[in-house]
Amino acid sequence: MTIKEREQEIINEFELFDDWMDKYNYIIELGKSVPSIPAEYKVEKYLISGCQASVWLHARYENGKVYFSAESDALITKGIVALLIRVLSGQPPRDIIDAELDFINRIGLKEHLSQTRANGLLNMIRQMKLYALAFQRTETGKHTQHD
Repeated sequence: MTIKEREQEIINEFELFDDWMDKYNYIIELGKSVPSIPAEYKVEKYLISGCQASVWLHARYENGKVYFSAESDALITKGIVALLIRVLSGQPPRDIIDAELDFINRIGLKEHLSQTRANGLLNMIRQMKLYALAFQRTETGKHTQHD
């Protein structure tokens, strides 16, 4: 499934909710469904700076695609990163780099976040795109992990 198709799925899901409290609750539920990452990745090296909550992001490169995993100590933040992972994980680096992530504005997420959470969202996206850029520059699949 392409990034655009995944984004459309999320847009359709969010259209089912009438108000933002229901949408926040859905985001929290998404956060609860994200598997925890191994403790070895919950270290400073994987911590995304500029987020209101602590967010650790790990990426691996396998068979020409980037796979993300993440952890946060705040459920809303974990839900937001779950949305990003759902859209971007398992995609080729070039597609991740080029992704406009229109779904964020189309579901109204950015406008309903505090300034610090909105900045954190941008930092998460930036870090995911930086991982993709790093993997794109690696040789064709010799590297299976970014450390």
